[in-house]
Amino acid sequence: MGKLVFVAFGDSLTVGYQSQIRGDEWPRPTPYTQFLKEKTEKMLDQRGAGSLRVEFLNRGVVGELTEDMVKRFDRDVLRSRSDAVIIRGGSNDLGWEHEPHSVARNLARMYDEALVHRIQPVSCTVPLVFGFDEGVQPRLQLNQLIKKYSAERSIVCVDLFSATGDSLTGRLKEEYSNDGLRLNPPGYETMAEAIFSDAVSGMVSKRLREMSNHRTTVLHQESPP
Repeated sequence: MGKLVFVAFGDSLTVGYQSQIRGDEWPRPTPYTQFLKEKTEKMLDQRGAGSLRVEFLNRGVVGELTEDMVKRFDRDVLRSRSDAVIIRGGSNDLGWEHEPHSVARNLARMYDEALVHRIQPVSCTVPLVFGFDEGVQPRLQLNQLIKKYSAERSIVCVDLFSATGDSLTGRLKEEYSNDGLRLNPPGYETMAEAIFSDAVSGMVSKRLREMSNHRTTVLHQESPP
């Protein structure tokens, strides 16, 4: 049986953290990886591809800055023996008014480390916000830097900014958040849909093709002349 392992690496948006919804009630985390797993298993089932197992390791930490992510990248990603890493960070940095260029440098460092170790990185733009207009422009700047660097390195970039945004208002869709900043279950599922469509589905299809080609080669070699 073949195996394909993804590490989801990031902050609270990787953990699936949600804000309070009523009084003191704190919803259970709904990480986007649980939605990704469901979508991937459905895809494998539809293709009758029971010979491939796809795993998603969630390595999110609430409140982290990208400099914190860099420090644990070796432990949580490079040592994981994963095939790919979905890197989503920067929201907290911007919240603390860190310069977009410094945040982009930390993200680029992680993309490059993954490439050196033959782990396929997937970059993600920073999602939109609602009701916090001062926070939009830094996101636009950081996201342009992420897209530019990803294009230069031929890295798949998932545009979560556009996926979670309202094209009419230019802000985070209200139905995706309880507080205008953190996502809720529909928001995390939307994240998963974008990451699945733009990155995961293609990687799974590629691995299935590789496995099929390998089986064909083996059968050809074992066939009598």
